[in-house]
Parts: sequence; structure tokens; C-alpha cells
Amino acid sequence: MPINSKNQGFTLLEAIVALVLIATTGMALLDWVNNNLMNLNRMQAMQQRNEAIRGALVFMDSVNPLEHPEGSQAIGIYTFTWQSQPIESTKDGVSFTGDVGFYQLGLYDVKLIIFIDNQIITQFNMRQVGYKQMRKPSFDF
Repeated sequence: MPINSKNQGFTLLEAIVALVLIATTGMALLDWVNNNLMNLNRMQAMQQRNEAIRGALVFMDSVNPLEHPEGSQAIGIYTFTWQSQPIESTKDGVSFTGDVGFYQLGLYDVKLIIFIDNQIITQFNMRQVGYKQMRKPSFDF
């Protein structure tokens, strides 16, 4: 029985073209997956940095730069290190009645560095008020 040329199946050229199409599609798919993984890693790092900044801002609310101009504190996985420089010299505060207040106040520029495992995550500057109580209230009626 003679072999019909239409029934012979794939030729070598058709097989090579099919393999090239599969390889090209596979490479594009792997590139897409790789880009998505890189974006995910970037987003996780940004989220961790934002979480660290929020924690640092909450912590710095408890730091008085007039009494502690520099220092370091480990909280959880983060280590916060700060250094402050006075922007304005300390001045007596004024009460709501216009009298001299109980506190002296100063404005400070604070540089804050946030670490995880001795690696810097981020750093930023902020302004903060330093205070020191100088007078006690008198209850003269």
C-alpha cells in the first residue's frame, strides 16, 4: 500500500516551529511571574518601612529632646536611633492668660534612623518640641 503524503504526520519543520512557539510563550510567562515577584518584594519592603515609621513616630512622642537629645531604643524587631539639634533656644512658655508658663520650651530638629538586624531600613528628619518644667503651680486663692 503506497504511503499518502498527506497522512505522514508532523514534519521536522512543524515540530521545530511548535517548540519555538512553546518556548517563547514560556519565556514570556516566566518573565511576567518574575516581574510580579519583584513587585511583591518591593511592596513588602515598603509596607515594612511604613510600619517602622509609624512605630517610630509613636515612640518619639514619648521622647523629650530637651532631656534626651540623642539615644537608641530597641522595640520589637526595630531599633530606633535619634539625634537632635536645637533650632531655637529654649524660651519660657506662656499660659492661656498671658502669664509666664510652668515650662521652658525649645524646638528641635530630630534625625531618626530605623534599623532591623543592624541594617538601615529608613531615616528621616522631624521637628519636635522639647520641654522642661521650671515652675510649680501655686494655689493662692
